[in-house]
Amino acid sequence: MPEQKCVFLDRDGVLNRERGDYTYRLNDFEVMPGVPEALALLKNNGYLLVVVTNQGGIAKGLYTKTDVMACHQKLQNSCGNLIDAHYYAPSHPNYSESLSRKPDSLMLERAIAKYNIGPAQSWMVGDSLRDLEAAEKVGVKSILVGDKYEVGTYPVQVKDLWEAAQVIVCKGDV
Repeated sequence: MPEQKCVFLDRDGVLNRERGDYTYRLNDFEVMPGVPEALALLKNNGYLLVVVTNQGGIAKGLYTKTDVMACHQKLQNSCGNLIDAHYYAPSHPNYSESLSRKPDSLMLERAIAKYNIGPAQSWMVGDSLRDLEAAEKVGVKSILVGDKYEVGTYPVQVKDLWEAAQVIVCKGDV
């Protein structure tokens, strides 16, 4: 079976609005403008879509896995059920260690193994350097989105997921 191409997606700040605090209540979970269209563009160009998100508030006891799953279902409903898989790391370094938590790469490694993903033809879209570090560890190209970092901080840096999707479709697996 040939390797599949994939776009790994951080959640908070890429798919939904970053609130500066943990986002786990459905009323606070707001899908960013252009996200459904960006996901459709990527899906129409043959990419698997896999969310990889740190959810350290679970380890801190601020919310539960059920809260995370409810937010993921709201995301799916808002985006036409285009996301193929959701991976989340419930740990936090002050409470529990985990190789799943970005900047480590276990969430990506699990998806690569399960879905026969070709890292060389895949991308990571994140709003934090730790997202991009996780991608680098497994040989996946990456794009930094948002305005957390000064322009020029990272080689491929764009405003949002819509712009990232256009870059990915244009560059393909080159």
